[in-house]
Amino acid sequence: MKAVIQRVLSAKVTADGRVTGEIGRGFLVLLGVGSEDTEENCRKLASKISKLRIFSDENGKTNLSLSDVGGGVLAVSQFTLFADCSHGNRPSFFEAAEPDTANRLYELFCNELAALGFEPQKGVFGANMKIDMTADGPFTVFLEI
Repeated sequence: MKAVIQRVLSAKVTADGRVTGEIGRGFLVLLGVGSEDTEENCRKLASKISKLRIFSDENGKTNLSLSDVGGGVLAVSQFTLFADCSHGNRPSFFEAAEPDTANRLYELFCNELAALGFEPQKGVFGANMKIDMTADGPFTVFLEI
């Protein structure tokens, strides 16, 4: 499981001309589910993200977490995180999970975040989405579980 976490001042996702998720300060999480990923990966990643301390404290040090700043989460499924361009210029996605499995684990990941107190706003699985965000920093973290 792979995640790109972007610290944002605001973010929203639109699918079919309709806003499906929107947050103020918090994390935009682009989540890639691989063919070998499990429910345990979802739990570990959700826990790690919920505790990630990448917001600045009063001294400018990255010591604060989502809960410390009252931040939100916008979670968007992103199978392209499993793109493999090692054999040419056109990516292959053989390591990405099949859509049914990926959607199930994406939803489980979102449920795990909710259980930790961070009810995520979401994109639409498999849809062509537009993401607008105002990056904070920018501060971007890549996690792989």
